[in-house]
Amino acid sequence: MDSKQLFNHISISSIKGELPESISHITMDSREIVPGSLFVCIKGYTVDGHDFAEQAVKQGAAVILAEKPLNLEGAAVVTVPDTSRALGILAARFYGHPSKRLNMIGVTGTNGKTSVAGMLHAMLMELGKTSALTGTIGFNLNGELHPSANTTSDALTTQQMICRALEAGSSHMTMEVSSHGLVLGRLAGVEFDTAIFTNLTHDHLDFHGTMEEYGHAKGLLFSQLGQDLTQNKRAVLNVDDEWSEKFAAMTPFPVYTYGLENDAMFRATDIRLEAKGTSFTLQCPSGDFPIQMKLLGHFNVYNALAAIAALSAEGHPIERVIAALEAISPVEGRMQMAEIDAPVSVFIDYAHTPDAIEKAIAAVEDFKTGRLIFLVGTGGNRDKTKRPIMAEKASVADYVVLTTDDPRYESYDSILTDLAAGMQHEQYACIGDREEAVRHAVQQAQAGDIIILAGKGHEDYQIIENTKYPHSDKEIAENEAQRKFGS
Repeated sequence: MDSKQLFNHISISSIKGELPESISHITMDSREIVPGSLFVCIKGYTVDGHDFAEQAVKQGAAVILAEKPLNLEGAAVVTVPDTSRALGILAARFYGHPSKRLNMIGVTGTNGKTSVAGMLHAMLMELGKTSALTGTIGFNLNGELHPSANTTSDALTTQQMICRALEAGSSHMTMEVSSHGLVLGRLAGVEFDTAIFTNLTHDHLDFHGTMEEYGHAKGLLFSQLGQDLTQNKRAVLNVDDEWSEKFAAMTPFPVYTYGLENDAMFRATDIRLEAKGTSFTLQCPSGDFPIQMKLLGHFNVYNALAAIAALSAEGHPIERVIAALEAISPVEGRMQMAEIDAPVSVFIDYAHTPDAIEKAIAAVEDFKTGRLIFLVGTGGNRDKTKRPIMAEKASVADYVVLTTDDPRYESYDSILTDLAAGMQHEQYACIGDREEAVRHAVQQAQAGDIIILAGKGHEDYQIIENTKYPHSDKEIAENEAQRKFGS
Protein backbone atom coordinates (compact mmCIF):
# COMPACT_ATOMS: atom_id res chain seq x y z
CA MET A 1 0.00 0.00 0.00
CA ASP A 2 1.15 3.56 -0.72
CA SER A 3 2.89 4.68 2.48
CA LYS A 4 1.77 8.32 2.25
CA GLN A 5 -1.88 7.24 1.99
CA LEU A 6 -1.37 4.82 4.87
CA PHE A 7 -0.04 7.51 7.25
CA ASN A 8 -2.32 10.28 6.03
CA HIS A 9 -4.91 10.10 8.82
CA ILE A 10 -2.87 9.56 11.98
CA SER A 11 -1.31 12.11 14.33
CA ILE A 12 2.45 12.04 13.68
CA SER A 13 4.96 13.63 16.06
CA SER A 14 7.97 13.23 13.79
CA ILE A 15 9.41 11.29 10.86
CA LYS A 16 13.09 10.41 10.80
CA GLY A 17 14.37 9.13 7.47
CA GLU A 18 12.54 8.75 4.19
CA LEU A 19 9.32 6.81 3.88
CA PRO A 20 9.35 4.09 1.21
CA GLU A 21 6.85 4.32 -1.63
CA SER A 22 4.83 1.39 -0.30
CA ILE A 23 4.31 -0.87 2.70
CA SER A 24 3.97 -4.60 2.05
CA HIS A 25 3.05 -5.86 5.52
CA ILE A 26 2.17 -4.67 9.05
CA THR A 27 3.24 -6.56 12.15
CA MET A 28 3.90 -6.14 15.87
CA ASP A 29 6.06 -9.30 15.97
CA SER A 30 9.65 -8.90 14.78
CA ARG A 31 9.68 -12.61 13.88
CA GLU A 32 7.04 -11.95 11.19
CA ILE A 33 9.03 -9.26 9.36
CA VAL A 34 9.29 -9.50 5.58
CA PRO A 35 11.07 -6.98 3.32
CA GLY A 36 9.05 -3.75 3.18
CA SER A 37 7.22 -4.32 6.48
CA LEU A 38 5.93 -1.72 8.89
CA PHE A 39 6.94 -2.79 12.40
CA VAL A 40 4.77 -1.31 15.16
CA CYS A 41 6.36 -1.00 18.61
CA ILE A 42 3.74 -1.82 21.25
CA LYS A 43 4.37 -1.52 24.98
CA GLY A 44 2.89 -4.67 26.49
CA TYR A 45 2.58 -5.78 30.10
CA THR A 46 5.76 -7.86 29.93
CA VAL A 47 7.44 -6.96 26.61
CA ASP A 48 8.19 -3.59 24.98
CA GLY A 49 8.24 -3.70 21.18
CA HIS A 50 10.71 -0.80 21.10
CA ASP A 51 13.36 -3.25 22.32
CA PHE A 52 12.96 -5.25 19.11
CA ALA A 53 13.04 -2.35 16.63
CA GLU A 54 16.71 -2.84 15.72
CA GLN A 55 16.14 -6.54 15.10
CA ALA A 56 13.12 -5.68 12.92
CA VAL A 57 15.26 -3.40 10.74
CA LYS A 58 17.88 -6.13 10.33
CA GLN A 59 15.15 -8.46 9.12
CA GLY A 60 13.93 -6.05 6.47
CA ALA A 61 11.45 -3.66 8.10
CA ALA A 62 11.16 -0.48 6.02
CA VAL A 63 9.34 1.62 8.63
CA ILE A 64 9.28 1.56 12.43
CA LEU A 65 6.27 3.07 14.21
CA ALA A 66 7.28 4.11 17.72
CA GLU A 67 6.26 6.27 20.68
CA LYS A 68 9.76 7.62 21.26
CA PRO A 69 12.69 8.63 19.03
CA LEU A 70 14.89 5.73 17.96
CA ASN A 71 18.36 5.93 16.45
CA LEU A 72 18.12 3.40 13.65
CA GLU A 73 19.83 3.13 10.28
CA GLY A 74 18.16 1.53 7.29
CA ALA A 75 14.52 2.32 8.04
CA ALA A 76 12.27 5.34 8.53
CA VAL A 77 11.12 5.94 12.08
CA VAL A 78 7.64 7.44 12.52
CA THR A 79 6.86 8.56 16.07
CA VAL A 80 3.28 8.97 17.30
CA PRO A 81 1.75 9.70 20.72
CA ASP A 82 0.14 6.25 21.02
CA THR A 83 1.17 3.34 18.79
CA SER A 84 -1.71 1.13 19.95
CA ARG A 85 -4.34 3.63 18.79
CA ALA A 86 -2.45 4.47 15.61
CA LEU A 87 -2.24 0.76 14.81
CA GLY A 88 -6.03 0.40 14.62
CA ILE A 89 -6.31 3.21 12.06
CA LEU A 90 -3.33 1.97 10.05
CA ALA A 91 -4.57 -1.64 10.03
CA ALA A 92 -8.06 -0.58 8.95
CA ARG A 93 -6.64 1.47 6.05
CA PHE A 94 -4.14 -1.22 5.07
CA TYR A 95 -6.88 -3.85 4.80
CA GLY A 96 -9.32 -1.51 3.04
CA HIS A 97 -11.69 -0.85 5.96
CA PRO A 98 -13.25 -4.33 5.79
CA SER A 99 -15.74 -3.69 8.62
CA LYS A 100 -17.55 -1.19 6.37
CA ARG A 101 -18.37 -4.03 3.97
CA LEU A 102 -19.73 -6.46 6.57
CA ASN A 103 -22.70 -6.26 8.89
CA MET A 104 -20.82 -5.87 12.17
CA ILE A 105 -22.43 -6.75 15.52
CA GLY A 106 -20.66 -5.91 18.80
CA VAL A 107 -21.73 -7.42 22.13
CA THR A 108 -20.54 -5.93 25.41
CA GLY A 109 -21.38 -6.49 29.09
CA THR A 110 -20.01 -8.29 32.12
CA ASN A 111 -21.88 -11.56 31.59
CA GLY A 112 -23.53 -13.03 28.54
CA LYS A 113 -21.19 -11.72 25.83
CA THR A 114 -20.09 -15.16 24.69
CA SER A 115 -23.59 -16.61 24.86
CA VAL A 116 -25.26 -13.75 22.95
CA ALA A 117 -22.50 -13.63 20.34
CA GLY A 118 -22.59 -17.40 19.90
CA MET A 119 -26.38 -17.42 19.66
CA LEU A 120 -26.34 -14.68 17.03
CA HIS A 121 -23.70 -16.51 15.00
CA ALA A 122 -25.71 -19.75 15.08
CA MET A 123 -29.05 -18.03 14.43
CA LEU A 124 -27.66 -16.11 11.46
CA MET A 125 -26.54 -19.37 9.89
CA GLU A 126 -30.00 -20.82 10.54
CA LEU A 127 -31.35 -17.76 8.71
CA GLY A 128 -29.19 -18.63 5.71
CA LYS A 129 -26.51 -16.01 6.29
CA THR A 130 -22.76 -16.52 6.22
CA SER A 131 -21.37 -15.54 9.59
CA ALA A 132 -18.05 -15.14 11.39
CA LEU A 133 -17.61 -14.90 15.16
CA THR A 134 -14.79 -13.77 17.39
CA GLY A 135 -14.48 -13.64 21.17
CA THR A 136 -13.57 -15.66 24.23
CA ILE A 137 -13.97 -19.01 22.48
CA GLY A 138 -11.84 -17.92 19.51
CA PHE A 139 -12.34 -16.96 15.87
CA ASN A 140 -15.01 -19.04 14.15
CA LEU A 141 -14.90 -18.79 10.37
CA ASN A 142 -17.09 -21.11 8.32
CA GLY A 143 -17.24 -23.57 11.20
CA GLU A 144 -13.45 -23.70 11.66
CA LEU A 145 -12.34 -22.48 15.08
CA HIS A 146 -9.05 -20.65 15.59
CA PRO A 147 -7.88 -19.81 19.15
CA SER A 148 -7.49 -16.22 20.35
CA ALA A 149 -5.48 -14.78 23.23
CA ASN A 150 -8.07 -12.26 24.46
CA THR A 151 -11.82 -11.71 24.38
CA THR A 152 -11.12 -8.70 22.16
CA SER A 153 -7.98 -9.21 20.05
CA ASP A 154 -5.40 -6.51 19.38
CA ALA A 155 -6.25 -3.94 16.69
CA LEU A 156 -4.13 -5.57 13.99
CA THR A 157 -5.44 -9.09 14.56
CA THR A 158 -8.99 -7.72 14.68
CA GLN A 159 -8.65 -6.10 11.25
CA GLN A 160 -7.02 -9.24 9.85
CA MET A 161 -9.90 -11.39 11.12
CA ILE A 162 -12.51 -9.05 9.67
CA CYS A 163 -10.66 -9.09 6.35
CA ARG A 164 -10.53 -12.89 6.37
CA ALA A 165 -14.27 -13.03 7.11
CA LEU A 166 -14.95 -10.69 4.20
CA GLU A 167 -12.74 -12.67 1.82
CA ALA A 168 -14.51 -15.88 2.91
CA GLY A 169 -17.83 -14.39 1.82
CA SER A 170 -19.30 -13.68 5.25
CA SER A 171 -22.27 -11.33 5.35
CA HIS A 172 -22.04 -10.81 9.13
CA MET A 173 -19.41 -10.75 11.82
CA THR A 174 -20.27 -10.83 15.50
CA MET A 175 -17.66 -9.72 18.03
CA GLU A 176 -17.46 -9.91 21.80
CA VAL A 177 -16.33 -6.47 22.92
CA SER A 178 -14.51 -6.30 26.26
CA SER A 179 -14.02 -3.18 28.38
CA HIS A 180 -10.26 -3.74 28.16
CA GLY A 181 -10.48 -3.83 24.37
CA LEU A 182 -12.45 -0.58 24.26
CA VAL A 183 -10.18 1.32 26.66
CA LEU A 184 -6.97 0.05 25.06
CA GLY A 185 -8.09 0.97 21.54
CA ARG A 186 -8.27 -2.57 20.17
CA LEU A 187 -11.51 -1.67 18.35
CA ALA A 188 -10.07 1.42 16.64
CA GLY A 189 -11.06 1.35 12.99
CA VAL A 190 -13.97 -1.07 13.46
CA GLU A 191 -17.36 0.18 12.21
CA PHE A 192 -20.20 -1.52 14.08
CA ASP A 193 -23.75 -1.59 12.75
CA THR A 194 -25.35 -3.06 15.90
CA ALA A 195 -24.15 -2.57 19.48
CA ILE A 196 -25.62 -4.83 22.19
CA PHE A 197 -25.41 -4.42 25.97
CA THR A 198 -26.10 -7.41 28.27
CA ASN A 199 -25.47 -6.23 31.85
CA LEU A 200 -22.92 -4.60 34.14
CA THR A 201 -21.90 -6.31 37.39
CA HIS A 202 -18.79 -6.50 39.61
CA ASP A 203 -15.71 -7.48 37.60
CA HIS A 204 -12.33 -6.16 36.39
CA LEU A 205 -12.05 -3.51 39.13
CA ASP A 206 -8.35 -4.31 39.33
CA PHE A 207 -8.13 -2.68 35.89
CA HIS A 208 -10.87 -0.03 35.93
CA GLY A 209 -10.75 0.94 39.62
CA THR A 210 -14.45 1.70 40.08
CA MET A 211 -17.77 0.51 38.72
CA GLU A 212 -18.31 3.99 37.31
CA GLU A 213 -15.14 3.78 35.24
CA TYR A 214 -16.00 0.22 34.24
CA GLY A 215 -19.42 1.37 33.03
CA HIS A 216 -18.00 4.29 31.08
CA ALA A 217 -15.59 1.88 29.37
CA LYS A 218 -18.52 -0.26 28.19
CA GLY A 219 -20.29 2.87 26.99
CA LEU A 220 -17.53 3.56 24.47
CA LEU A 221 -19.09 0.95 22.18
CA PHE A 222 -22.26 3.04 21.93
CA SER A 223 -20.61 6.45 21.67
CA GLN A 224 -18.33 5.11 18.94
CA LEU A 225 -21.26 4.22 16.72
CA GLY A 226 -20.75 7.79 15.55
CA GLN A 227 -22.97 10.69 14.51
CA ASP A 228 -23.57 10.00 10.81
CA LEU A 229 -27.34 9.48 10.77
CA THR A 230 -27.30 8.54 7.09
CA GLN A 231 -25.99 5.18 8.28
CA ASN A 232 -28.32 2.43 9.44
CA LYS A 233 -27.10 1.62 12.94
CA ARG A 234 -28.80 0.57 16.16
CA ALA A 235 -28.27 -0.06 19.89
CA VAL A 236 -29.83 -3.03 21.70
CA LEU A 237 -30.03 -2.52 25.47
CA ASN A 238 -31.08 -4.54 28.51
CA VAL A 239 -33.65 -2.19 30.04
CA ASP A 240 -33.52 -4.04 33.39
CA ASP A 241 -29.94 -2.77 33.92
CA GLU A 242 -29.72 0.87 35.03
CA TRP A 243 -26.70 1.48 32.79
CA SER A 244 -28.92 1.12 29.71
CA GLU A 245 -30.33 4.60 30.24
CA LYS A 246 -26.82 6.05 30.22
CA PHE A 247 -25.81 4.11 27.14
CA ALA A 248 -28.97 5.16 25.30
CA ALA A 249 -27.92 8.78 25.85
CA MET A 250 -24.53 8.09 24.26
CA THR A 251 -25.86 7.35 20.77
CA PRO A 252 -28.19 9.19 18.37
CA PHE A 253 -29.20 5.95 16.65
CA PRO A 254 -32.44 3.98 17.29
CA VAL A 255 -32.51 2.09 20.59
CA TYR A 256 -34.18 -1.33 20.91
CA THR A 257 -34.84 -2.52 24.46
CA TYR A 258 -35.32 -5.96 25.96
CA GLY A 259 -35.93 -7.28 29.46
CA LEU A 260 -38.05 -9.24 31.91
CA GLU A 261 -38.89 -6.77 34.67
CA ASN A 262 -39.44 -3.38 33.02
CA ASP A 263 -41.37 -2.28 29.97
CA ALA A 264 -39.39 -3.24 26.90
CA MET A 265 -39.89 -3.60 23.17
CA PHE A 266 -38.92 -7.28 23.50
CA ARG A 267 -40.10 -8.83 26.77
CA ALA A 268 -40.43 -12.38 28.09
CA THR A 269 -43.30 -13.58 30.28
CA ASP A 270 -44.59 -16.97 31.48
CA ILE A 271 -41.05 -18.34 31.83
CA ARG A 272 -40.81 -22.07 32.53
CA LEU A 273 -37.45 -23.65 33.35
CA GLU A 274 -36.76 -27.34 32.77
CA ALA A 275 -33.69 -29.59 32.71
CA LYS A 276 -33.71 -29.85 28.91
CA GLY A 277 -34.60 -26.26 28.03
CA THR A 278 -36.65 -23.15 28.69
CA SER A 279 -39.99 -21.89 27.41
CA PHE A 280 -41.48 -18.40 27.54
CA THR A 281 -43.84 -16.03 25.78
CA LEU A 282 -42.24 -13.30 23.72
CA GLN A 283 -44.05 -9.97 23.72
CA CYS A 284 -42.77 -7.70 20.94
CA PRO A 285 -44.02 -5.10 18.44
CA SER A 286 -45.12 -7.91 16.09
CA GLY A 287 -47.30 -9.61 18.73
CA ASP A 288 -47.04 -12.41 21.30
CA PHE A 289 -45.22 -15.65 20.41
CA PRO A 290 -44.59 -18.88 22.36
CA ILE A 291 -40.93 -19.97 22.41
CA GLN A 292 -39.36 -23.29 23.40
CA MET A 293 -35.56 -23.18 23.35
CA LYS A 294 -32.83 -25.65 24.29
CA LEU A 295 -31.01 -23.15 26.50
CA LEU A 296 -31.23 -23.18 30.30
CA GLY A 297 -31.98 -20.48 32.85
CA HIS A 298 -33.39 -16.99 33.27
CA PHE A 299 -30.07 -15.50 32.17
CA ASN A 300 -30.40 -17.27 28.83
CA VAL A 301 -33.85 -15.76 28.42
CA TYR A 302 -32.12 -12.37 28.62
CA ASN A 303 -29.50 -13.55 26.12
CA ALA A 304 -32.17 -14.86 23.77
CA LEU A 305 -34.09 -11.58 23.95
CA ALA A 306 -30.92 -9.66 23.06
CA ALA A 307 -30.37 -11.85 20.00
CA ILE A 308 -34.03 -11.65 18.96
CA ALA A 309 -34.08 -7.87 19.31
CA ALA A 310 -30.86 -7.44 17.31
CA LEU A 311 -31.98 -9.64 14.41
CA SER A 312 -35.47 -8.18 14.38
CA ALA A 313 -34.00 -4.67 14.35
CA GLU A 314 -31.91 -5.70 11.36
CA GLY A 315 -35.10 -6.57 9.50
CA HIS A 316 -35.44 -10.34 9.77
CA PRO A 317 -39.06 -11.57 10.10
CA ILE A 318 -39.80 -12.38 13.75
CA GLU A 319 -41.20 -15.84 12.91
CA ARG A 320 -37.94 -16.83 11.21
CA VAL A 321 -35.87 -15.38 14.08
CA ILE A 322 -37.84 -17.46 16.60
CA ALA A 323 -37.45 -20.61 14.50
CA ALA A 324 -33.70 -20.01 14.35
CA LEU A 325 -33.52 -19.59 18.14
CA GLU A 326 -35.47 -22.78 18.78
CA ALA A 327 -33.12 -24.73 16.48
CA ILE A 328 -29.80 -23.83 18.09
CA SER A 329 -27.94 -25.67 20.86
CA PRO A 330 -26.28 -24.18 23.97
CA VAL A 331 -23.00 -22.33 23.49
CA GLU A 332 -20.04 -24.48 24.50
CA GLY A 333 -19.16 -24.09 28.17
CA ARG A 334 -22.19 -21.96 29.00
CA MET A 335 -24.46 -24.06 31.26
CA GLN A 336 -23.53 -26.95 29.01
CA MET A 337 -24.70 -30.35 30.26
CA ALA A 338 -21.94 -32.95 30.20
CA GLU A 339 -22.87 -36.17 28.42
CA ILE A 340 -22.36 -38.77 31.11
CA ASP A 341 -23.99 -42.11 31.79
CA ALA A 342 -24.63 -41.48 35.48
CA PRO A 343 -27.57 -40.66 37.78
CA VAL A 344 -26.26 -37.11 38.31
CA SER A 345 -26.37 -33.98 36.17
CA VAL A 346 -23.12 -32.10 35.51
CA PHE A 347 -23.14 -28.59 34.04
CA ILE A 348 -20.05 -26.80 32.75
CA ASP A 349 -20.21 -23.01 32.99
CA TYR A 350 -17.91 -20.03 32.56
CA ALA A 351 -19.37 -18.16 35.55
CA HIS A 352 -16.53 -16.18 37.13
CA THR A 353 -18.34 -13.18 38.63
CA PRO A 354 -20.75 -12.97 41.59
CA ASP A 355 -23.68 -12.19 39.31
CA ALA A 356 -22.91 -15.07 36.93
CA ILE A 357 -22.65 -17.53 39.83
CA GLU A 358 -26.01 -16.39 41.18
CA LYS A 359 -27.58 -16.86 37.75
CA ALA A 360 -26.02 -20.28 37.18
CA ILE A 361 -27.49 -21.54 40.48
CA ALA A 362 -30.88 -20.01 39.69
CA ALA A 363 -30.87 -21.78 36.33
CA VAL A 364 -31.16 -25.22 37.97
CA GLU A 365 -33.27 -24.40 41.03
CA ASP A 366 -36.61 -25.18 39.36
CA PHE A 367 -35.66 -28.78 38.49
CA LYS A 368 -33.34 -29.61 41.37
CA THR A 369 -34.45 -32.76 43.24
CA GLY A 370 -31.31 -33.68 45.20
CA ARG A 371 -28.37 -31.62 46.40
CA LEU A 372 -26.58 -28.92 44.45
CA ILE A 373 -22.79 -29.18 44.46
CA PHE A 374 -21.09 -26.04 43.21
CA LEU A 375 -17.41 -25.71 42.32
CA VAL A 376 -16.14 -22.16 42.13
CA GLY A 377 -12.64 -20.96 41.29
CA THR A 378 -11.01 -17.63 40.62
CA GLY A 379 -7.83 -16.53 38.88
CA GLY A 380 -4.62 -15.48 40.55
CA ASN A 381 -3.15 -11.97 40.38
CA ARG A 382 -6.54 -10.51 39.42
CA ASP A 383 -9.41 -8.67 41.14
CA LYS A 384 -9.38 -9.95 44.74
CA THR A 385 -12.36 -7.91 45.90
CA LYS A 386 -14.86 -10.14 44.13
CA ARG A 387 -13.58 -13.41 45.66
CA PRO A 388 -15.51 -13.45 48.97
CA ILE A 389 -18.62 -12.22 47.14
CA MET A 390 -18.33 -15.11 44.70
CA ALA A 391 -18.13 -17.60 47.57
CA GLU A 392 -21.08 -15.92 49.28
CA LYS A 393 -23.19 -16.39 46.15
CA ALA A 394 -22.01 -20.00 45.84
CA SER A 395 -23.09 -20.64 49.45
CA VAL A 396 -26.66 -21.05 48.22
CA ALA A 397 -25.53 -24.51 47.06
CA ASP A 398 -25.68 -27.44 49.48
CA TYR A 399 -21.99 -28.21 49.11
CA VAL A 400 -19.29 -25.92 47.72
CA VAL A 401 -15.82 -26.72 46.43
CA LEU A 402 -13.51 -23.68 46.50
CA THR A 403 -10.61 -23.90 44.08
CA THR A 404 -8.51 -21.89 41.63
CA ASP A 405 -9.08 -20.88 38.03
CA ASP A 406 -5.79 -19.74 36.48
CA PRO A 407 -3.60 -19.30 39.57
CA ARG A 408 -0.76 -17.67 37.61
CA TYR A 409 1.85 -16.54 40.17
CA GLU A 410 -0.44 -16.46 43.20
CA SER A 411 -0.41 -19.25 45.77
CA TYR A 412 -3.37 -21.61 46.23
CA ASP A 413 -3.63 -20.60 49.90
CA SER A 414 -3.91 -16.91 49.09
CA ILE A 415 -6.76 -17.47 46.62
CA LEU A 416 -8.61 -19.97 48.80
CA THR A 417 -8.35 -17.79 51.92
CA ASP A 418 -9.99 -14.90 50.08
CA LEU A 419 -12.78 -17.15 48.81
CA ALA A 420 -13.40 -18.89 52.14
CA ALA A 421 -13.95 -15.52 53.83
CA GLY A 422 -17.27 -15.27 52.01
CA MET A 423 -18.68 -18.72 52.82
CA GLN A 424 -22.02 -18.70 54.66
CA HIS A 425 -21.98 -22.31 55.90
CA GLU A 426 -19.49 -25.05 56.78
CA GLN A 427 -20.33 -27.49 53.99
CA TYR A 428 -17.38 -26.75 51.77
CA ALA A 429 -13.88 -27.90 50.88
CA CYS A 430 -10.81 -25.89 49.86
CA ILE A 431 -8.77 -27.66 47.18
CA GLY A 432 -6.26 -25.55 45.25
CA ASP A 433 -5.47 -28.05 42.50
CA ARG A 434 -8.41 -27.66 40.12
CA GLU A 435 -8.25 -31.18 38.69
CA GLU A 436 -8.37 -32.64 42.19
CA ALA A 437 -11.19 -30.23 43.06
CA VAL A 438 -13.31 -31.34 40.07
CA ARG A 439 -12.80 -34.99 40.99
CA HIS A 440 -13.77 -34.21 44.59
CA ALA A 441 -16.98 -32.49 43.47
CA VAL A 442 -18.02 -35.55 41.47
CA GLN A 443 -17.10 -37.91 44.31
CA GLN A 444 -19.39 -36.01 46.69
CA ALA A 445 -22.40 -36.50 44.42
CA GLN A 446 -25.14 -39.04 44.94
CA ALA A 447 -27.95 -40.11 42.61
CA GLY A 448 -30.23 -37.16 41.80
CA ASP A 449 -27.63 -34.48 42.60
CA ILE A 450 -26.65 -31.60 40.32
CA ILE A 451 -23.04 -30.48 39.92
CA ILE A 452 -22.07 -27.09 38.47
CA LEU A 453 -18.41 -26.61 37.60
CA ALA A 454 -17.92 -22.85 37.27
CA GLY A 455 -15.10 -20.66 36.08
CA LYS A 456 -13.43 -22.38 33.11
CA GLY A 457 -16.30 -23.21 30.79
CA HIS A 458 -15.04 -24.15 27.33
CA GLU A 459 -11.37 -23.53 28.18
CA ASP A 460 -9.05 -26.51 27.80
CA TYR A 461 -6.11 -25.17 29.77
CA GLN A 462 -4.99 -23.73 33.10
CA ILE A 463 -2.42 -20.94 33.44
CA ILE A 464 0.11 -21.68 36.17
CA GLU A 465 2.80 -18.99 36.40
CA ASN A 466 3.04 -18.03 32.70
CA THR A 467 2.51 -21.50 31.23
CA LYS A 468 -0.70 -23.01 29.87
CA TYR A 469 -1.25 -26.61 30.94
CA PRO A 470 -3.94 -28.88 29.44
CA HIS A 471 -7.09 -28.95 31.57
CA SER A 472 -10.74 -29.66 30.80
CA ASP A 473 -13.38 -29.58 33.55
CA LYS A 474 -15.71 -31.49 31.24
CA GLU A 475 -13.31 -34.35 30.50
CA ILE A 476 -12.21 -34.70 34.13
CA ALA A 477 -15.83 -34.77 35.36
CA GLU A 478 -16.91 -37.27 32.73
CA ASN A 479 -14.02 -39.61 33.54
CA GLU A 480 -14.57 -39.34 37.30
CA ALA A 481 -18.32 -39.93 36.94
CA GLN A 482 -17.61 -43.04 34.90
CA ARG A 483 -15.29 -44.34 37.62
CA LYS A 484 -17.79 -43.57 40.39
CA PHE A 485 -21.04 -44.63 38.74
CA GLY A 486 -19.93 -46.90 35.88
CA SER A 487 -20.73 -50.57 35.97
